[in-house]
Amino acid sequence: MTGPEGALELAHADDAWTRADWEKATAAVLRKSRRMSEEDADSLVWDKLTRRTLDGLDITPLGTPGSLEGLATAGRPARAGDWDVRALVEAGPEKQLNEAALVDLDGGVTSLWLQVDAGADLATLLEGVLLDLAPVALDAADPLAAAQAFLAHAGDTDLATGTNLGAPATADAETLAAVARLARERGLLGVVVDGTKVHDRGASDVTELGWVLAAGARVLRVLEAAGIGAADAAGLIELRLAVTDEQFASIAKLRAVRRLWARVLELSGVSTGSTGAVSVHAVTSRPMMSTYDPYVNMLRTTVAAFAAGVGGADSVTVLPFDAPLGRPDAFGRRIARNTHHLLIDESHVAHVADPAGGAYAVEELTDAMARAAWEALGRLDGADGADGPDAAVLEEMVAATVEQRDREVATRQRPLTGLTEFPNLGEELPARAPYAGWEGVRSYGAAFEAMRAEIPAGRVFLATMGPIAQHTARATFATNLLAAGGVGVDVAGATDGPEALVAAYGGQSVVCLAGADPTYAEWGEAAATALREAGASRVIIAGVSTSSTSGVFDVIDDSCAMGVDALAFLTRTREALR
Repeated sequence: MTGPEGALELAHADDAWTRADWEKATAAVLRKSRRMSEEDADSLVWDKLTRRTLDGLDITPLGTPGSLEGLATAGRPARAGDWDVRALVEAGPEKQLNEAALVDLDGGVTSLWLQVDAGADLATLLEGVLLDLAPVALDAADPLAAAQAFLAHAGDTDLATGTNLGAPATADAETLAAVARLARERGLLGVVVDGTKVHDRGASDVTELGWVLAAGARVLRVLEAAGIGAADAAGLIELRLAVTDEQFASIAKLRAVRRLWARVLELSGVSTGSTGAVSVHAVTSRPMMSTYDPYVNMLRTTVAAFAAGVGGADSVTVLPFDAPLGRPDAFGRRIARNTHHLLIDESHVAHVADPAGGAYAVEELTDAMARAAWEALGRLDGADGADGPDAAVLEEMVAATVEQRDREVATRQRPLTGLTEFPNLGEELPARAPYAGWEGVRSYGAAFEAMRAEIPAGRVFLATMGPIAQHTARATFATNLLAAGGVGVDVAGATDGPEALVAAYGGQSVVCLAGADPTYAEWGEAAATALREAGASRVIIAGVSTSSTSGVFDVIDDSCAMGVDALAFLTRTREALR
């Protein structure tokens, strides 16, 4: 059957559900899980299930047609077909990196992101690379020298579309202008506005977008002052942004940047339509990756790459899962390549242009992020923008985000699998050669990684109370929490009273009681007293806060329960183990 304007109605009349119906059904589930009470209104489900980004933007649990009222959808990605699979080749020994690059290209990589040290031998580094087929994006310590050396090596080769001489947006005006002129002469891209640099320091999505816009506007001003018109300058620029495993935020960021850049160009007198007419390079986030349990990084980068593809990135770099450990090996690079193939060739993610377009929640988030980023641009862009983004304002914005993120990670509101959740103290990390690829990166779990790097000599005695079935839940919770701080446990096993606990006790300075509430009430205080008399200097209780046991567990020093500041708790516990 068809609707008023010929729209196909796929649902039967009996399957037409209202917003109130959804709220009622969802509220029933939340009440069952004790996240809502019987007295709470059904409409409270929106507050309970809405997530908020670090920028204060709401991600609702359900998109509705009303979400699109008054929203702009300009800047939608228009990439047709597969994205450019771009491999990062870090600076280092040229011969070794050349071999890795050739393997990448043979394995399906379509372009290279080439980091170049001063004085690097580009002839060796690019030996065997078909520059007319594989675009190269330079990322050099000396951009002008690298660009000149690259063009000298290329000679008369008709360089592949997408080749970028790679002058950073933060380069001095003279260097920017010189590289831009070289790029114009050869019909190449010449400038990279690299938002991943501020992302690596801890910037939020909105701050990264605002910085990219401010830095990009600075490039337009500098090149115009050097005699290169805004329209020509815009054609030399590529935008580089980070994508994380927060897929909806990453999709929205890539969609928003085109709309925002189109507005920057419009205000610069450049007519581009609604697409922004710019190449966007997405890179899987470095800070989201973990040194510990590094194989989880495969999952993180897969989600991030999916978001990049859905968000319309023209080129995508998946960083190898072992990159935080050192220079990635052949296996790590192969997994990174295969992530693209999984998404493009098996899942066909690239076969639909802007698959998120029209999705109520994504459109709403894209609009909110674009508006917030435009405000951030206003804060970051200086009086005339000649010197680029305001460094002091940027530092303030990044610091605020880092503080909030650290707080959420510390309280495990922002869980990091393998680090703050389900850590494995017995894992053997893969050995990788050291390199400088992770310098300046502020890992989301940096504080926990620092604890894991220095395992305390002492262990905690896990005083499990009662039979296994009664203490397993809290014992597991306490074990995982302590392991997140590099602290191991010695488990008492099934016990039936204080005497059994003391018999299993091995003289550890810190003990942690783990049992059910009735067991705590029955003999918890006696157990804590007995263990303290046996030599324990600090007694912790698992699963409840000390305030809730006031008057009962007077001998308890600390507690570990859901919602506690895990980082502070672990710091106190580690100090007691010294």
